[in-house]
Amino acid sequence: MNLLLENKINKALKEIFKRLDLDEKYAFVKVSDRADLSDFQCNGALALAKIAHKNPREIGAAIADELERCDFCESISVDGPGFINIKLKNEVIAQNADEMAKDERLGCGLTDNPHKVVLDYGGPNVAKTMHVGHLRSGVIGESVARIERFVGNEVISDVHLGDWGTPMGMILSEIERQDGNLDKVPSYDIAQITEFYKQANIRCKEDESAREAARLVTAKLQGGDEQYRKAWQHLRSESLKAIKENYKELDVNFDLWWGESDAHTACQDVVKIAKEKGVSEKDNGAEIIRLEESNKPKPPVIIVKSDGAFGYQLTDIATIKMRVEDLGAQEIVYFTDSRQTLHFEQIFEAVQKLGIAPNVKLQHIVFGTVNGADGKPFKTRDGGVMDLETLIVMSKDKVRQSLPKAGEVAGYGEAEIEKLTSQIAIAAIKFQDLKNTINSGYVFELEDFAKFEGKTGPYIQYAIARINSVLRKADAAGLKCGKIILQAPEERALALKLAQVHNVVMRAHSEKEPSIIAEYTHGLAQIFSTFYNACPVMTAETPQLAASRLQLAKLTRDVLKLMLFLLGIEAPEVMLKAENKE
Repeated sequence: MNLLLENKINKALKEIFKRLDLDEKYAFVKVSDRADLSDFQCNGALALAKIAHKNPREIGAAIADELERCDFCESISVDGPGFINIKLKNEVIAQNADEMAKDERLGCGLTDNPHKVVLDYGGPNVAKTMHVGHLRSGVIGESVARIERFVGNEVISDVHLGDWGTPMGMILSEIERQDGNLDKVPSYDIAQITEFYKQANIRCKEDESAREAARLVTAKLQGGDEQYRKAWQHLRSESLKAIKENYKELDVNFDLWWGESDAHTACQDVVKIAKEKGVSEKDNGAEIIRLEESNKPKPPVIIVKSDGAFGYQLTDIATIKMRVEDLGAQEIVYFTDSRQTLHFEQIFEAVQKLGIAPNVKLQHIVFGTVNGADGKPFKTRDGGVMDLETLIVMSKDKVRQSLPKAGEVAGYGEAEIEKLTSQIAIAAIKFQDLKNTINSGYVFELEDFAKFEGKTGPYIQYAIARINSVLRKADAAGLKCGKIILQAPEERALALKLAQVHNVVMRAHSEKEPSIIAEYTHGLAQIFSTFYNACPVMTAETPQLAASRLQLAKLTRDVLKLMLFLLGIEAPEVMLKAENKE
C-alpha cells in the first residue's frame, strides 16, 4: 500500500491537465517550501507557459480554478510566476494518518521493478586490523541493504575479503624470513599476524629483494602449493574471526563471506574467455586487456602478471562473473572510497568487453573519509590510523558517562546497562555517519556525538523511548488509540510529516542515499517534540482527543523505529540518564 497524499493530488492534477490540454508530465506536486502558505506546491505552470508562450499566472489560475472543485482542498492560491499553493482539508490528512496506522508497512509501497541486487561492502583485508576507514563502507552498505530489502528487492550482501593477492605473499614471506619456516603459523593470533604484516609492508617498501620474494610466494600460493595454502588458511581463519567480531559490534551483516580466493577458478575462466574473444594480449610477459582512452589515459587491466600470479583486477572481474552466473545478479553495487574510482572504471569496461555481465547494472558508489577535528583522516594520538575496535570502545566509554551505574535503576544490572550502552554508542556512531551524504566526508565528534539532543542517534532513540513511556502510561490508565482528529496546528504538522514516509524511503532507495532517511527521521523527531509539548495526551480536553493524540504518538513511534531499522540502528524500549530519568 502506498498511502501518499501527493498521489491523491497528482491524480486530480492529471485529469485537470488533460481537460485543459496541458502536458501531463508537469502534473505533480512537491511538499511546500513554505509550510505557512500551503502543504503542497505545483510549479508546472512556469514550464508550460514557456512551451505555450503564455503568461504562467494565467495557466496557474486556470489550474487553480479546477482544483477549487476538488473535495480534498481547503484552499488554493497562485503566487509569483504561477506557483500553485495547495492546502488540504484536515479530514483528508487525518484519514491518511489513520490508514497508515492500520497498515503493517506504515504507508510505504514497494518498488515497481523488483530484482536481485548484490551489494559489495566492507572489503577488509585479511591479516590487517580493521580501522576507521572500514567504518563507512560497512555502515552505509548495511543501511542500503536494509532499504533495498524493504522496498521489495532480493538482496545478497557480500563482504568481499582481500585474502588472495600480494599482501598474503608478503606476510608468508616475512614469517619465513623471521622463523625460517612456516611451522609456527598455526599458533599465531590476529595481533601477531597483524604485526608480521606491518613489518612485511615496511620491508617490501625498502627492499626490492623482499618484494620479489613476496611475489614468488604469492604465485606459489595461487598455484596450489600445499605448504603455503595451509599457512594461508590459518591467517584467513584468524582474521575472519576478528573481522566478524567488529562487524557484529556494529550490527553489520553479510549473506556471503566470499574473498578474492573464492574467485580463483573463475579467474582461470576469465583468462580463457579473454583469449578466445581476442580481448587480451601479451605485454612484457603479462596478460592485459587494453581499454579505450578517448577522454583520458586509462591504464590497461592486468589479468595475469609476468610472474604468473593473477592480477588484483582479475579477481573483481571474475567475482562479477560468479555473481551473475551463480547468484543471478541483475544489479551489482560497490561501496568504497574515492581511491578505487579508476579501478572500477577499468573493471566495468573490461567486463563489458568480455561480455560476462549482459544487461546487469554495475554501479560504484564513492564515499568520503571519516576525519578528525583537523579535517584530516581520523587518527590515534600517536598519529596512527584509528582502529575500529578502539573507536567503538571510546564511543562506549563516552556513552557510559551519561548512564546510571548498574543497580542504580531497578531492573538494570550490569548486563542491561552494558546492552543499553552498546545500543546508544552504535546508534551514535552510525547516525553521525549516515546523516551526511555518502560522497562527503565528515568530522568524527566524540564530544558531541552521543548527546541526547541535537542531530544525533541518541536523540532519535530518546524520542522513541519517550513515546514508549506515554504508551505505557496510557495502557495503565486504560486509554486506547482512536480515530485521528486534527485540531491544533502541531497535530496537523505531525500528520503531514508522517505522510512523507513513502517518498522518503523510495528516494533513499533510488539514490542509494541513507542520509535522506536520517534527515527525515531527525525532522520527524523534532516535529513530534513540538507536538508533545503543545498537545498533551493524558490530559487532553476530551477522551476522543486523547485517543487521537495517542494514535498519532504511536504512529510516530512506529515510523521512527522503522527509519532507525533502515539505518541499521536499534531502538531501546527505555533510555536512562545518569540522573535516573527516562
